[in-house]
Parts: sequence; C-alpha cells; structure tokens
Amino acid sequence: MKNVYESPLSSRYASDYMLELFSAQKRIETWRRLWIALARAEHKLGLNVTAEQVAELEQHITDIDFEIAAKREKEVRHDVMAHVYTYGLVAPSAAGIIHLGATSCYVTDNADMILYRDALVYIRNELKSVMKNLADFAMEYRAMPTLGYTHYQPAQLVTVGKRASLWLQDLAADLEELDFVIGTLKLLGCRGTTGTEASFMELFEGDTAKIDEMNRQICAEFGFDRTFAVSGQTYPRKADSRILNVLSSIAQSCYRMANDIRLLQHDRQMEEPFEKNQIGSSAMPYKRNPMRSERICSLARYLMADAMNAPMTASVQWMERTLDDSANRRISMPEGFLCADAILRLAQNVTSGLVVNEKIVEATVREYLPFIATENLMMEAVKRGGNRQELHEVIRTCSMEATANMKQGKPCNLMEILATRPEFGMTLEELEAVLEPTLYTGRCAEQVERLVAELQPMIGDTAAGNAEINV
Repeated sequence: MKNVYESPLSSRYASDYMLELFSAQKRIETWRRLWIALARAEHKLGLNVTAEQVAELEQHITDIDFEIAAKREKEVRHDVMAHVYTYGLVAPSAAGIIHLGATSCYVTDNADMILYRDALVYIRNELKSVMKNLADFAMEYRAMPTLGYTHYQPAQLVTVGKRASLWLQDLAADLEELDFVIGTLKLLGCRGTTGTEASFMELFEGDTAKIDEMNRQICAEFGFDRTFAVSGQTYPRKADSRILNVLSSIAQSCYRMANDIRLLQHDRQMEEPFEKNQIGSSAMPYKRNPMRSERICSLARYLMADAMNAPMTASVQWMERTLDDSANRRISMPEGFLCADAILRLAQNVTSGLVVNEKIVEATVREYLPFIATENLMMEAVKRGGNRQELHEVIRTCSMEATANMKQGKPCNLMEILATRPEFGMTLEELEAVLEPTLYTGRCAEQVERLVAELQPMIGDTAAGNAEINV
C-alpha cells in the first residue's frame, strides 16, 4: 500500500532473497518447523507425543492465518501463544502437544539464529562476488601507473590495480571474520524459562541423556552441531553483537572503496557505471554523479550506526532475561542484514563496470612526474659529482618556482628550470629520460599478483557479480 510507510530497504535496496528471508511468513514457518522438531524428538525419546501428531504438524507448515493470529494476540497480548493457538486450529490432533516443555524463546531465539545463519551465508556469497570483481580488475590494471595520494595530495606513483588491491584486502579481512562468525554460531536449544532445563527434567524423569539427545536432534534438523553450554532464557545477546559487528566491518570496507571511487571520479580518472539513458541531474544535464558509490556510503553509515544497537542491548541484559531487547532486535537485526545486502549489491554493480579513463590517468601522471622524479634526478647528479645537500636545495627552490607557475595555470616546467642550473650538469634531454612512469611504481604489479594468488582459495570459482539495482 502506498498510503502507509514502507522502509526503503524493502522498497528500493534489498534483494528479493533477503526480503523473503526476513518476512513474517518465513519467520513463523521457522517457528512451526521448530515446534515440529521438538515434537519429533519428544516422540522418539518416549514422551506422550505420537507420530500421527508430528505428521499432522508437518502438513501445516506454510498455511499460516495471520489474521487469526493477530486477533488472538490482541486478546492474549502474546505473539508466540497466538501462533500456538493458530497452529492448533489447523492441526487439531496435535494442538495439545505444541510447545510442550518449551518457553517462547525456544521458537523466537532459535528461529532468529537460523535466519541469521542463512542470511550470513548469503552475504558471504555476495561478498565473494565483489572480491572476484576486484581481483579481476586489480589484475587487469596491476601495472598501469597512476598518481598516488597521501592526505589527498599528490604522492609517489602507484598503479590502478594496486589501489584496487587495497580495497580487495579489506574485504578479504571481512570474509575471514565472517567465516569465523558463521563457524561459531550456536542454537539456544530447548532450555526452559531460565535456561535450567527443569521442565525437561520433569518430562524425562531426570534422564539428562535424553534431554541432551533432544537438543542434539533439534540442532541436527537445522544444520547446527551444538547449543550454547549455558544460557538464561535467551541465547547470549553477545552473539547479536558479533553478527552486527561483522556486517558493520563489511560496510566500513565498502565505504572506503566507494569514497575512493567518488574522489577519483571527481578527477575524471575513474568512473562508476553510467547507463546510456541515466540522468545525472534534473537541472544540469551534463552531470555524471557517482550516485551508486554515494549510496554505498550513505547506507554504510546507517549500518555502522545500526551495529551499535547490539552491544548496547548485550550490555544491559538483567540476570536471566529482560524484554527490553525485543523491540530493538526486531528492527536492528533484520535491517542490519537488509542494509548489508543492499550495500553489497551496489558494490557488485559498481565493481563489475568500473571505467578507467586511461588518458586522464596518464596525463595526471605526466603532470606530476617531474616532482616525483626529483629524488632519482638528485641521485644521478650526485653520481656525476654533485653535492647532495646543495642539489636538494636547488630542487626545493626550483620546485617552488614550478609550482608557482602551475598555480598561474601554466604547465609544469620543472625540468626546463633544472636544465638551466649548472649544479645538475644535465641537459633537458638527459633530465627527461628519467621521466618514465614505470620506473616509479616499485613492486606494485608483483604485490597485486601475490595478493590475488593468496586470496584465490577464498574466492575459489566464485562468479563475477553484477546485481541489478533500483536506481
């Protein structure tokens, strides 16, 4: 509906997969699957739960009547019990055993962790696609000289590919962290109201082996191999902090990359993709704004701020449970994933179509190369008998003169000025022979090749990514 608020993350930015994953339908389906897993384990372990009841529950995973659930929730003011009731209406033979021995967090927390795990795996694939794009780009331009910048002031030469390798290396660090987070995810399991498993001690008559087996079976159904060793009513909210932190880390890396691209597009050295009929400005038809990179930065700022919600929540959990986490987590966790998804979709799109304006890059290098070459020139003049300290002062004063000329709109004439100084004892032709850009890029190409080879096991056979975005 257009007469109610809709989050731009769902209407403009996030993927269909992520929107479906965090939909109410998917969430309650996961609740029902958890109720089935619990009932199945209880049946297998000898409780008064029949195979027929389990089978009936399995037949009604997707037919969720949200209207009935909403009406029931208004009456009982409890979302989980409203859905227990709704589920029981379509599976009447099993209505009496749904949620047996469990507390609400059995479905809410375990379902969240299952959805977060699936979302992290999806994010992982998107991240690898961006890395694949950057690895290909870095290799293609690994030897192309470009002006380096420190403090956004002209510095020694690097290569276009070497600069991209800096972005790639940041994302590789994020992938390592992401793999660690995925590898350490755990389910809450079915632990009772304060995490003591007291209700199951009653149901299984003190047979702790059966309780452990019940949790093992529930974990196995959802692809987990363990639960938290101890818990309160909820799983430790430190887990949420760890999850949002890695999403924030990805946002930080993408922001850095996108901001560099924005700066380079200002200098016309590099451009993000710009479609044939794309309009850059409603008032200035000539504009080619880096709007995709700008959007990456904008969304990244939101995600970095959103990630602060989890540590604040984790730090204020009282003893075994407090409910001031719930409303915050309903917003901050899904939106963190939707935002990370949106950022990586944009990053795929940008990195798959980066344009290098090679003539501009070359002209920029040529403009500043005389200054960059001065150290080599000084060393050559010393070899010819010059005094290093005197030569340094000559270069300094001549550079200031050339810079003053450039500030008047004139071309750099440093070589011409130095050729007139007897301290150098070099002709203009001899001076200009040093102005070969590839002499000043050091080991850039080698460094790119080494990094890409090092990351190849991480990237593997990942396909290059080019997500369709809503502009």
